[in-house]
Amino acid sequence: MTESLSNPSGITLFDTTLRDGAQQEGLRFSVEDKLRIARLLDGLGLGLIEGGWPGANPNDTSFFARARTELELTSSRLVAFGATRRPGGRAADDPLVAALKEAGAPVICLVAKSDSRHVEKALRTTAAENLEMVRDTVTHLVAEGFEVMVDCEHFFDGYRHDPGYALEVVRAAGESGASVAVLCDTNGGMIPSMITEIVADAARLGVPLGIHCHNDTGCAVANSMAAAEAGVIQIQGTLNGYGERTGNADLVTVIGNLETKYGCRVLPAGRLAELSGVAHAVGEIANQLPQARQPYAGRSSFAHKAGLHASAIRIDPDLYQHIDPALVGNDMRMLISGMSGRANVLLKASELGFGELTREQASELVDVVKEREVDGYSYEAADASFELLMREHLGLPTSLFEVLFWQASSHQTGQGPVTTTAVVSVHPTGDASRQAGATTVEAVGDGPVHALDQALRGALLDHFPQIAGCRLTDYRVRILDDGHGTDATVRVLIDTEIDQRITTTVGVGTDIIEASWEALVDAYRHALVSGIRS
Repeated sequence: MTESLSNPSGITLFDTTLRDGAQQEGLRFSVEDKLRIARLLDGLGLGLIEGGWPGANPNDTSFFARARTELELTSSRLVAFGATRRPGGRAADDPLVAALKEAGAPVICLVAKSDSRHVEKALRTTAAENLEMVRDTVTHLVAEGFEVMVDCEHFFDGYRHDPGYALEVVRAAGESGASVAVLCDTNGGMIPSMITEIVADAARLGVPLGIHCHNDTGCAVANSMAAAEAGVIQIQGTLNGYGERTGNADLVTVIGNLETKYGCRVLPAGRLAELSGVAHAVGEIANQLPQARQPYAGRSSFAHKAGLHASAIRIDPDLYQHIDPALVGNDMRMLISGMSGRANVLLKASELGFGELTREQASELVDVVKEREVDGYSYEAADASFELLMREHLGLPTSLFEVLFWQASSHQTGQGPVTTTAVVSVHPTGDASRQAGATTVEAVGDGPVHALDQALRGALLDHFPQIAGCRLTDYRVRILDDGHGTDATVRVLIDTEIDQRITTTVGVGTDIIEASWEALVDAYRHALVSGIRS
Protein backbone atom coordinates (compact mmCIF):
# COMPACT_ATOMS: atom_id res chain seq x y z
CA MET A 1 0.00 0.00 0.00
CA THR A 2 1.42 3.37 -0.97
CA GLU A 3 1.71 6.25 1.44
CA SER A 4 -0.88 8.32 -0.42
CA LEU A 5 -3.45 5.54 -0.17
CA SER A 6 -2.94 5.15 3.57
CA ASN A 7 -3.65 8.86 4.00
CA PRO A 8 -7.43 9.54 4.14
CA SER A 9 -6.93 12.82 2.27
CA GLY A 10 -4.48 11.38 -0.23
CA ILE A 11 -6.86 11.05 -3.19
CA THR A 12 -9.53 13.40 -4.50
CA LEU A 13 -12.34 12.12 -6.71
CA PHE A 14 -13.19 14.12 -9.81
CA ASP A 15 -16.62 13.34 -11.26
CA THR A 16 -17.16 14.00 -14.95
CA THR A 17 -20.62 12.40 -15.32
CA LEU A 18 -22.15 15.68 -16.48
CA ARG A 19 -19.52 16.23 -19.18
CA ASP A 20 -17.71 13.07 -20.28
CA GLY A 21 -20.51 10.77 -19.12
CA ALA A 22 -23.01 12.72 -21.24
CA GLN A 23 -21.10 11.63 -24.36
CA GLN A 24 -22.55 8.14 -24.01
CA GLU A 25 -24.67 7.01 -26.94
CA GLY A 26 -28.35 7.62 -26.24
CA LEU A 27 -27.70 9.69 -23.11
CA ARG A 28 -28.69 13.35 -22.88
CA PHE A 29 -28.99 15.52 -19.79
CA SER A 30 -31.21 18.57 -19.64
CA VAL A 31 -30.04 21.51 -17.54
CA GLU A 32 -32.50 20.45 -14.85
CA ASP A 33 -31.11 16.89 -14.96
CA LYS A 34 -27.59 18.22 -14.48
CA LEU A 35 -28.59 20.33 -11.50
CA ARG A 36 -30.31 17.35 -9.85
CA ILE A 37 -27.34 15.05 -10.44
CA ALA A 38 -24.89 17.68 -9.17
CA ARG A 39 -26.85 17.89 -5.91
CA LEU A 40 -26.73 14.10 -5.54
CA LEU A 41 -22.97 14.02 -6.15
CA ASP A 42 -22.47 16.81 -3.65
CA GLY A 43 -24.60 14.95 -1.11
CA LEU A 44 -22.41 11.87 -1.59
CA GLY A 45 -19.37 14.03 -0.93
CA LEU A 46 -17.34 13.88 -4.13
CA GLY A 47 -14.51 16.40 -4.20
CA LEU A 48 -14.92 17.85 -7.69
CA ILE A 49 -17.89 17.94 -10.09
CA GLU A 50 -17.22 18.84 -13.72
CA GLY A 51 -20.31 20.58 -15.02
CA GLY A 52 -19.53 20.81 -18.74
CA TRP A 53 -17.92 23.12 -21.28
CA PRO A 54 -19.30 26.67 -21.01
CA GLY A 55 -19.15 28.57 -24.27
CA ALA A 56 -18.96 25.39 -26.34
CA ASN A 57 -22.69 24.58 -26.28
CA PRO A 58 -25.82 26.41 -25.01
CA ASN A 59 -26.86 23.61 -22.62
CA ASP A 60 -23.61 23.78 -20.64
CA THR A 61 -23.53 27.57 -20.70
CA SER A 62 -27.06 27.62 -19.30
CA PHE A 63 -26.12 25.08 -16.61
CA PHE A 64 -23.33 27.27 -15.25
CA ALA A 65 -25.56 30.34 -15.40
CA ARG A 66 -28.22 28.62 -13.30
CA ALA A 67 -25.66 26.98 -11.03
CA ARG A 68 -24.52 30.40 -9.83
CA THR A 69 -27.88 30.99 -8.13
CA GLU A 70 -29.48 27.53 -7.82
CA LEU A 71 -26.64 25.17 -6.91
CA GLU A 72 -25.44 25.41 -3.32
CA LEU A 73 -22.64 22.86 -2.93
CA THR A 74 -21.57 21.90 0.59
CA SER A 75 -19.01 19.14 -0.02
CA SER A 76 -17.95 19.54 -3.64
CA ARG A 77 -16.42 22.20 -5.87
CA LEU A 78 -17.75 22.91 -9.34
CA VAL A 79 -15.38 22.60 -12.31
CA ALA A 80 -15.68 24.23 -15.73
CA PHE A 81 -14.07 22.30 -18.60
CA GLY A 82 -12.42 23.94 -21.59
CA ALA A 83 -9.40 23.98 -23.88
CA THR A 84 -6.14 25.86 -24.00
CA ARG A 85 -6.11 28.95 -26.17
CA ARG A 86 -5.95 28.68 -29.93
CA PRO A 87 -2.57 28.51 -31.74
CA GLY A 88 -1.03 31.87 -32.45
CA GLY A 89 -3.21 33.87 -30.09
CA ARG A 90 -3.16 35.05 -26.48
CA ALA A 91 -5.10 33.45 -23.63
CA ALA A 92 -6.23 36.88 -22.45
CA ASP A 93 -7.93 37.47 -25.83
CA ASP A 94 -9.37 33.99 -26.46
CA PRO A 95 -13.23 33.93 -26.39
CA LEU A 96 -13.45 30.34 -25.11
CA VAL A 97 -11.02 31.12 -22.29
CA ALA A 98 -13.19 34.15 -21.49
CA ALA A 99 -16.27 31.90 -21.34
CA LEU A 100 -14.49 29.72 -18.78
CA LYS A 101 -13.89 32.74 -16.56
CA GLU A 102 -17.46 33.94 -16.96
CA ALA A 103 -18.86 30.52 -15.92
CA GLY A 104 -18.16 31.38 -12.30
CA ALA A 105 -16.77 27.97 -11.27
CA PRO A 106 -13.80 28.16 -8.87
CA VAL A 107 -11.92 25.39 -10.68
CA ILE A 108 -11.10 25.11 -14.39
CA CYS A 109 -9.94 21.95 -16.11
CA LEU A 110 -8.16 22.51 -19.43
CA VAL A 111 -7.69 19.84 -22.06
CA ALA A 112 -4.28 19.92 -23.75
CA LYS A 113 -2.79 17.69 -26.41
CA SER A 114 0.08 15.55 -25.11
CA ASP A 115 0.54 13.32 -28.15
CA SER A 116 2.78 15.01 -30.72
CA ARG A 117 0.85 13.35 -33.55
CA HIS A 118 -2.38 15.03 -32.40
CA VAL A 119 -0.59 18.34 -32.08
CA GLU A 120 0.56 18.21 -35.69
CA LYS A 121 -2.49 16.56 -37.31
CA ALA A 122 -5.44 17.78 -35.19
CA LEU A 123 -4.27 21.16 -33.92
CA ARG A 124 -2.11 21.75 -37.01
CA THR A 125 0.55 23.52 -35.03
CA THR A 126 4.04 22.83 -33.76
CA ALA A 127 5.09 20.96 -30.67
CA ALA A 128 6.69 24.14 -29.28
CA GLU A 129 3.53 26.22 -29.85
CA ASN A 130 1.38 23.58 -28.11
CA LEU A 131 3.60 23.83 -25.03
CA GLU A 132 3.29 27.62 -25.13
CA MET A 133 -0.52 27.30 -25.37
CA VAL A 134 -0.46 25.28 -22.15
CA ARG A 135 1.84 27.70 -20.34
CA ASP A 136 0.01 30.85 -21.48
CA THR A 137 -3.50 29.58 -20.65
CA VAL A 138 -2.65 28.10 -17.27
CA THR A 139 -0.61 31.13 -16.22
CA HIS A 140 -3.38 33.53 -17.27
CA LEU A 141 -6.17 31.67 -15.44
CA VAL A 142 -4.11 31.16 -12.28
CA ALA A 143 -3.35 34.90 -12.27
CA GLU A 144 -7.11 35.51 -12.51
CA GLY A 145 -7.60 33.57 -9.26
CA PHE A 146 -8.75 30.18 -10.56
CA GLU A 147 -7.45 26.78 -9.57
CA VAL A 148 -6.41 25.15 -12.83
CA MET A 149 -6.03 21.47 -13.71
CA VAL A 150 -4.82 20.15 -17.04
CA ASP A 151 -6.17 17.02 -18.74
CA CYS A 152 -3.24 15.71 -20.78
CA GLU A 153 -5.28 14.19 -23.58
CA HIS A 154 -4.00 10.98 -25.20
CA PHE A 155 -1.13 10.99 -22.70
CA PHE A 156 -0.50 7.24 -22.62
CA ASP A 157 -0.63 6.76 -26.38
CA GLY A 158 1.50 9.88 -26.74
CA TYR A 159 4.02 8.57 -24.20
CA ARG A 160 4.38 5.28 -26.07
CA HIS A 161 4.97 7.20 -29.31
CA ASP A 162 7.18 10.02 -27.97
CA PRO A 163 7.71 9.81 -24.18
CA GLY A 164 9.85 12.92 -24.02
CA TYR A 165 7.18 15.19 -25.47
CA ALA A 166 4.32 13.73 -23.43
CA LEU A 167 6.33 14.38 -20.26
CA GLU A 168 7.14 17.92 -21.42
CA VAL A 169 3.42 18.71 -21.54
CA VAL A 170 3.06 17.52 -17.94
CA ARG A 171 6.09 19.59 -16.94
CA ALA A 172 4.72 22.70 -18.69
CA ALA A 173 1.40 22.36 -16.84
CA GLY A 174 3.08 21.98 -13.47
CA GLU A 175 5.58 24.78 -13.93
CA SER A 176 2.80 27.17 -15.03
CA GLY A 177 0.82 26.66 -11.83
CA ALA A 178 -1.59 23.79 -12.55
CA SER A 179 -2.57 22.04 -9.32
CA VAL A 180 -2.84 18.65 -11.07
CA ALA A 181 -1.76 17.25 -14.43
CA VAL A 182 -4.22 14.49 -15.32
CA LEU A 183 -2.84 11.59 -17.39
CA CYS A 184 -5.61 10.55 -19.80
CA ASP A 185 -6.04 7.14 -21.38
CA THR A 186 -8.33 8.77 -23.93
CA ASN A 187 -8.53 5.79 -26.28
CA GLY A 188 -8.92 3.37 -23.36
CA GLY A 189 -6.29 0.99 -24.69
CA MET A 190 -4.08 0.57 -21.61
CA ILE A 191 -3.80 -2.34 -19.16
CA PRO A 192 -2.69 -2.04 -15.52
CA SER A 193 0.97 -2.94 -15.96
CA MET A 194 1.35 -0.23 -18.63
CA ILE A 195 -0.33 2.32 -16.37
CA THR A 196 1.94 1.49 -13.44
CA GLU A 197 5.12 1.85 -15.47
CA ILE A 198 4.18 5.08 -17.21
CA VAL A 199 2.69 6.82 -14.16
CA ALA A 200 5.83 5.95 -12.17
CA ASP A 201 7.96 7.60 -14.84
CA ALA A 202 5.76 10.72 -14.93
CA ALA A 203 5.83 10.94 -11.12
CA ARG A 204 9.58 11.63 -11.28
CA LEU A 205 8.77 15.12 -12.60
CA GLY A 206 7.40 16.08 -9.20
CA VAL A 207 4.13 17.39 -10.66
CA PRO A 208 0.93 16.29 -8.80
CA LEU A 209 -0.77 13.74 -11.06
CA GLY A 210 -4.30 12.55 -11.75
CA ILE A 211 -5.69 9.68 -13.85
CA HIS A 212 -8.54 9.58 -16.37
CA CYS A 213 -9.32 6.14 -17.83
CA HIS A 214 -11.73 4.88 -20.45
CA ASN A 215 -12.94 1.30 -20.45
CA ASP A 216 -12.18 0.03 -23.96
CA THR A 217 -10.05 -2.85 -22.60
CA GLY A 218 -12.44 -3.44 -19.70
CA CYS A 219 -9.69 -2.18 -17.39
CA ALA A 220 -10.74 1.40 -16.56
CA VAL A 221 -11.25 0.72 -12.85
CA ALA A 222 -8.21 -1.57 -12.63
CA ASN A 223 -6.10 1.03 -14.42
CA SER A 224 -7.33 3.69 -12.00
CA MET A 225 -6.35 1.46 -9.06
CA ALA A 226 -2.92 0.88 -10.59
CA ALA A 227 -2.45 4.64 -10.98
CA ALA A 228 -3.49 5.18 -7.38
CA GLU A 229 -0.87 2.70 -6.21
CA ALA A 230 1.68 4.48 -8.38
CA GLY A 231 1.00 7.78 -6.62
CA VAL A 232 -1.70 9.85 -8.35
CA ILE A 233 -3.64 12.19 -6.09
CA GLN A 234 -6.78 12.50 -8.24
CA ILE A 235 -8.99 9.90 -9.96
CA GLN A 236 -11.46 11.00 -12.62
CA GLY A 237 -14.49 8.94 -13.60
CA THR A 238 -18.27 8.87 -13.92
CA LEU A 239 -21.09 7.51 -11.81
CA ASN A 240 -22.12 4.08 -13.13
CA GLY A 241 -19.32 4.21 -15.71
CA TYR A 242 -21.26 6.33 -18.22
CA GLY A 243 -19.26 7.65 -21.14
CA GLU A 244 -18.37 7.43 -24.80
CA ARG A 245 -17.90 4.01 -26.44
CA THR A 246 -17.52 1.54 -23.55
CA GLY A 247 -17.58 4.25 -20.91
CA ASN A 248 -15.31 5.75 -18.27
CA ALA A 249 -13.98 4.36 -15.01
CA ASP A 250 -16.99 3.70 -12.78
CA LEU A 251 -16.60 5.88 -9.70
CA VAL A 252 -19.01 3.63 -7.78
CA THR A 253 -16.51 0.78 -8.04
CA VAL A 254 -13.53 3.09 -7.55
CA ILE A 255 -15.04 4.43 -4.32
CA GLY A 256 -15.89 0.96 -3.06
CA ASN A 257 -12.37 -0.26 -3.74
CA LEU A 258 -10.59 2.74 -2.22
CA GLU A 259 -12.71 2.82 0.92
CA THR A 260 -13.03 -0.91 1.66
CA LYS A 261 -9.82 -2.37 0.22
CA TYR A 262 -7.25 0.36 0.73
CA GLY A 263 -8.72 2.08 3.77
CA CYS A 264 -8.49 5.34 1.83
CA ARG A 265 -11.32 7.65 2.84
CA VAL A 266 -12.48 9.55 -0.23
CA LEU A 267 -15.98 10.37 1.05
CA PRO A 268 -16.94 12.20 4.23
CA ALA A 269 -17.56 9.96 7.23
CA GLY A 270 -20.86 8.12 7.00
CA ARG A 271 -21.44 8.77 3.29
CA LEU A 272 -20.25 5.38 1.97
CA ALA A 273 -23.57 3.82 2.98
CA GLU A 274 -25.28 6.20 0.53
CA LEU A 275 -23.27 4.92 -2.45
CA SER A 276 -25.81 2.44 -3.86
CA GLY A 277 -28.74 4.83 -3.43
CA VAL A 278 -26.96 7.66 -5.25
CA ALA A 279 -25.88 5.31 -8.07
CA HIS A 280 -29.49 4.23 -8.59
CA ALA A 281 -30.86 7.77 -8.33
CA VAL A 282 -28.43 9.04 -10.99
CA GLY A 283 -29.47 6.11 -13.20
CA GLU A 284 -33.11 7.11 -12.85
CA ILE A 285 -32.40 10.70 -13.88
CA ALA A 286 -30.24 9.47 -16.78
CA ASN A 287 -33.05 7.10 -17.80
CA GLN A 288 -30.60 4.21 -17.86
CA LEU A 289 -31.50 0.70 -16.73
CA PRO A 290 -29.75 -0.23 -13.46
CA GLN A 291 -26.73 -2.49 -13.94
CA ALA A 292 -27.66 -5.54 -11.88
CA ARG A 293 -24.08 -6.86 -11.91
CA GLN A 294 -22.43 -3.52 -11.10
CA PRO A 295 -19.88 -4.07 -8.31
CA TYR A 296 -20.96 -2.79 -4.89
CA ALA A 297 -24.23 -1.12 -5.96
CA GLY A 298 -25.81 -3.66 -8.33
CA ARG A 299 -28.89 -5.63 -7.30
CA SER A 300 -27.00 -8.87 -7.96
CA SER A 301 -23.76 -7.80 -6.26
CA PHE A 302 -24.61 -9.72 -3.10
CA ALA A 303 -27.14 -12.21 -4.53
CA HIS A 304 -26.53 -15.91 -3.87
CA LYS A 305 -28.03 -18.81 -5.81
CA ALA A 306 -25.95 -21.96 -5.25
CA GLY A 307 -27.07 -24.14 -2.37
CA LEU A 308 -23.46 -24.68 -1.27
CA HIS A 309 -23.02 -20.90 -0.88
CA ALA A 310 -26.25 -20.58 1.08
CA SER A 311 -25.24 -23.32 3.51
CA ALA A 312 -22.03 -21.47 4.31
CA ILE A 313 -23.76 -18.08 4.50
CA ARG A 314 -26.16 -19.42 7.15
CA ILE A 315 -23.12 -20.04 9.33
CA ASP A 316 -21.22 -16.85 8.48
CA PRO A 317 -22.18 -14.37 5.68
CA ASP A 318 -18.53 -13.31 5.35
CA LEU A 319 -17.63 -16.74 3.96
CA TYR A 320 -19.11 -15.85 0.54
CA GLN A 321 -19.15 -12.03 0.60
CA HIS A 322 -16.12 -9.81 0.26
CA ILE A 323 -17.71 -7.05 2.38
CA ASP A 324 -20.85 -6.44 4.42
CA PRO A 325 -23.33 -5.11 1.79
CA ALA A 326 -24.64 -2.55 4.27
CA LEU A 327 -21.31 -0.69 4.11
CA VAL A 328 -22.22 0.54 0.63
CA GLY A 329 -25.97 0.73 1.17
CA ASN A 330 -26.79 -2.60 -0.47
CA ASP A 331 -28.38 -5.84 0.77
CA MET A 332 -27.69 -9.55 0.58
CA ARG A 333 -30.29 -11.47 -1.43
CA MET A 334 -30.99 -15.17 -1.65
CA LEU A 335 -32.10 -16.43 -5.07
CA ILE A 336 -34.53 -19.32 -5.31
CA SER A 337 -34.24 -21.71 -8.25
CA GLY A 338 -33.86 -25.36 -9.14
CA MET A 339 -30.22 -25.04 -8.09
CA SER A 340 -31.29 -24.04 -4.58
CA GLY A 341 -31.07 -26.20 -1.52
CA ARG A 342 -32.75 -26.06 1.88
CA ALA A 343 -30.30 -23.38 3.04
CA ASN A 344 -31.42 -20.97 0.31
CA VAL A 345 -35.06 -21.39 1.29
CA LEU A 346 -34.31 -21.04 5.00
CA LEU A 347 -32.34 -17.85 4.42
CA LYS A 348 -34.97 -16.47 2.03
CA ALA A 349 -37.71 -17.15 4.57
CA SER A 350 -35.74 -15.26 7.18
CA GLU A 351 -35.06 -12.42 4.72
CA LEU A 352 -38.81 -12.12 4.02
CA GLY A 353 -39.66 -12.11 7.73
CA PHE A 354 -41.11 -15.63 8.08
CA GLY A 355 -38.65 -16.71 10.75
CA GLU A 356 -37.16 -20.20 10.88
CA LEU A 357 -38.80 -22.92 8.77
CA THR A 358 -38.38 -26.56 9.64
CA ARG A 359 -36.07 -28.66 7.48
CA GLU A 360 -39.12 -30.54 6.22
CA GLN A 361 -40.90 -27.33 5.19
CA ALA A 362 -37.78 -26.10 3.42
CA SER A 363 -37.27 -29.40 1.58
CA GLU A 364 -40.89 -29.44 0.44
CA LEU A 365 -40.61 -25.86 -0.87
CA VAL A 366 -37.45 -26.75 -2.80
CA ASP A 367 -39.32 -29.63 -4.43
CA VAL A 368 -42.25 -27.34 -5.35
CA VAL A 369 -39.88 -24.79 -6.92
CA LYS A 370 -38.15 -27.48 -8.98
CA GLU A 371 -41.48 -28.86 -10.20
CA ARG A 372 -42.72 -25.42 -11.22
CA GLU A 373 -39.46 -24.62 -13.00
CA VAL A 374 -40.18 -27.59 -15.27
CA ASP A 375 -43.36 -25.75 -16.30
CA GLY A 376 -41.39 -22.60 -17.06
CA TYR A 377 -41.60 -20.61 -13.82
CA SER A 378 -38.50 -18.87 -12.50
CA TYR A 379 -38.35 -17.46 -8.99
CA GLU A 380 -34.79 -16.19 -8.75
CA ALA A 381 -35.93 -12.79 -10.06
CA ALA A 382 -39.59 -13.07 -8.99
CA ASP A 383 -39.28 -12.48 -5.26
CA ALA A 384 -42.91 -11.47 -4.78
CA SER A 385 -44.26 -14.60 -6.48
CA PHE A 386 -41.98 -16.76 -4.35
CA GLU A 387 -43.29 -15.09 -1.21
CA LEU A 388 -46.85 -15.90 -2.30
CA LEU A 389 -45.79 -19.49 -2.98
CA MET A 390 -44.22 -19.70 0.48
CA ARG A 391 -47.34 -18.24 2.10
CA GLU A 392 -49.51 -20.79 0.33
CA HIS A 393 -47.24 -23.64 1.45
CA LEU A 394 -47.31 -22.42 5.06
CA GLY A 395 -51.09 -21.96 5.11
CA LEU A 396 -50.88 -18.15 5.33
CA PRO A 397 -53.19 -15.73 3.46
CA THR A 398 -52.15 -15.17 -0.15
CA SER A 399 -54.86 -12.76 -1.27
CA LEU A 400 -57.30 -10.23 0.13
CA PHE A 401 -59.50 -10.34 -2.96
CA GLU A 402 -60.98 -12.81 -5.43
CA VAL A 403 -61.29 -12.27 -9.16
CA LEU A 404 -64.80 -13.09 -10.36
CA PHE A 405 -64.30 -12.28 -14.02
CA TRP A 406 -61.76 -10.76 -16.40
CA GLN A 407 -61.68 -10.14 -20.13
CA ALA A 408 -59.52 -8.17 -22.56
CA SER A 409 -60.19 -7.50 -26.22
CA SER A 410 -58.86 -5.40 -29.05
CA HIS A 411 -60.62 -4.28 -32.21
CA GLN A 412 -60.03 -2.08 -35.22
CA THR A 413 -62.46 -0.58 -37.70
CA GLY A 414 -61.00 -0.14 -41.18
CA GLN A 415 -57.73 1.73 -40.99
CA GLY A 416 -58.63 3.43 -37.73
CA PRO A 417 -56.77 3.08 -34.44
CA VAL A 418 -56.74 -0.15 -32.49
CA THR A 419 -58.91 0.10 -29.38
CA THR A 420 -58.23 -2.18 -26.42
CA THR A 421 -60.65 -2.59 -23.53
CA ALA A 422 -60.67 -4.77 -20.44
CA VAL A 423 -63.34 -5.69 -17.90
CA VAL A 424 -62.45 -6.92 -14.41
CA SER A 425 -64.76 -7.88 -11.54
CA VAL A 426 -63.40 -8.48 -8.02
CA HIS A 427 -64.61 -8.63 -4.45
CA PRO A 428 -62.79 -8.72 -1.13
CA THR A 429 -62.17 -12.15 0.33
CA GLY A 430 -64.58 -13.00 3.17
CA ASP A 431 -67.76 -11.35 1.86
CA ALA A 432 -70.89 -13.26 2.90
CA SER A 433 -72.01 -13.54 -0.71
CA ARG A 434 -69.93 -13.90 -3.85
CA GLN A 435 -71.76 -10.93 -5.39
CA ALA A 436 -71.99 -8.76 -2.28
CA GLY A 437 -69.41 -5.99 -2.39
CA ALA A 438 -68.24 -6.94 -5.89
CA THR A 439 -66.87 -4.17 -8.09
CA THR A 440 -66.74 -4.34 -11.88
CA VAL A 441 -64.69 -1.87 -13.89
CA GLU A 442 -64.20 -1.45 -17.64
CA ALA A 443 -61.08 0.39 -18.80
CA VAL A 444 -59.34 1.37 -22.02
CA GLY A 445 -55.59 0.97 -22.34
CA ASP A 446 -52.58 1.01 -24.63
CA GLY A 447 -52.69 -2.72 -25.28
CA PRO A 448 -54.33 -5.55 -23.32
CA VAL A 449 -51.90 -5.63 -20.38
CA HIS A 450 -52.24 -1.90 -19.76
CA ALA A 451 -56.04 -2.12 -20.09
CA LEU A 452 -56.18 -5.03 -17.63
CA ASP A 453 -53.96 -3.16 -15.19
CA GLN A 454 -56.19 -0.08 -15.37
CA ALA A 455 -59.37 -2.13 -14.88
CA LEU A 456 -57.93 -4.19 -12.00
CA ARG A 457 -56.61 -1.09 -10.25
CA GLY A 458 -59.96 0.62 -10.65
CA ALA A 459 -61.82 -2.34 -9.18
CA LEU A 460 -59.44 -2.75 -6.26
CA LEU A 461 -59.26 0.94 -5.35
CA ASP A 462 -62.94 0.76 -4.37
CA HIS A 463 -61.95 -1.64 -1.55
CA PHE A 464 -58.23 -1.01 -1.02
CA PRO A 465 -57.37 2.69 -1.50
CA GLN A 466 -53.80 2.00 -0.38
CA ILE A 467 -52.93 0.44 -3.73
CA ALA A 468 -52.72 3.95 -5.15
CA GLY A 469 -49.10 3.64 -3.97
CA CYS A 470 -48.44 0.76 -6.43
CA ARG A 471 -47.06 1.43 -9.90
CA LEU A 472 -46.23 -1.05 -12.67
CA THR A 473 -42.72 -0.12 -13.81
CA ASP A 474 -41.56 -2.86 -16.19
CA TYR A 475 -42.96 -5.71 -18.27
CA ARG A 476 -40.83 -8.42 -19.86
CA VAL A 477 -41.71 -11.45 -21.99
CA ARG A 478 -39.49 -14.40 -22.79
CA ILE A 479 -40.30 -17.25 -25.20
CA LEU A 480 -39.29 -20.52 -23.51
CA ASP A 481 -39.56 -23.02 -26.38
CA ASP A 482 -38.47 -21.21 -29.52
CA GLY A 483 -39.27 -24.08 -31.89
CA HIS A 484 -43.01 -23.85 -31.27
CA GLY A 485 -43.49 -20.46 -32.94
CA THR A 486 -46.65 -18.57 -31.99
CA ASP A 487 -47.93 -21.38 -29.73
CA ALA A 488 -44.77 -21.38 -27.60
CA THR A 489 -44.83 -21.18 -23.82
CA VAL A 490 -43.96 -17.70 -22.57
CA ARG A 491 -42.77 -16.36 -19.25
CA VAL A 492 -43.88 -12.88 -18.20
CA LEU A 493 -42.15 -10.86 -15.48
CA ILE A 494 -43.76 -7.70 -14.09
CA ASP A 495 -41.97 -5.21 -11.86
CA THR A 496 -44.08 -3.17 -9.46
CA GLU A 497 -42.92 -0.23 -7.36
CA ILE A 498 -44.39 -0.28 -3.84
CA ASP A 499 -43.25 2.21 -1.19
CA GLN A 500 -40.12 2.88 -3.29
CA ARG A 501 -39.35 -0.86 -3.39
CA ILE A 502 -39.35 -2.89 -6.61
CA THR A 503 -40.97 -6.33 -6.43
CA THR A 504 -41.30 -8.84 -9.26
CA THR A 505 -43.97 -11.40 -10.10
CA VAL A 506 -44.02 -14.13 -12.74
CA GLY A 507 -46.68 -15.71 -14.95
CA VAL A 508 -46.33 -18.61 -17.41
CA GLY A 509 -48.54 -20.00 -20.17
CA THR A 510 -49.04 -20.55 -23.89
CA ASP A 511 -51.44 -17.57 -23.88
CA ILE A 512 -49.40 -14.40 -23.39
CA ILE A 513 -52.41 -12.49 -22.04
CA GLU A 514 -53.16 -15.24 -19.51
CA ALA A 515 -49.52 -15.32 -18.38
CA SER A 516 -49.50 -11.53 -18.09
CA TRP A 517 -52.72 -11.61 -16.08
CA GLU A 518 -51.24 -14.13 -13.64
CA ALA A 519 -48.21 -11.94 -13.02
CA LEU A 520 -50.37 -8.81 -12.77
CA VAL A 521 -52.81 -10.26 -10.23
CA ASP A 522 -49.95 -11.65 -8.16
CA ALA A 523 -48.39 -8.18 -8.05
CA TYR A 524 -51.49 -6.70 -6.37
CA ARG A 525 -52.04 -9.75 -4.18
CA HIS A 526 -48.49 -9.50 -2.89
CA ALA A 527 -48.75 -5.76 -2.37
CA LEU A 528 -51.84 -6.18 -0.18
CA VAL A 529 -50.81 -9.21 1.90
CA SER A 530 -47.30 -7.86 2.51
CA GLY A 531 -48.73 -4.52 3.63
CA ILE A 532 -48.61 -1.13 1.93
CA ARG A 533 -48.09 2.04 3.90
CA SER A 534 -51.19 4.08 3.09
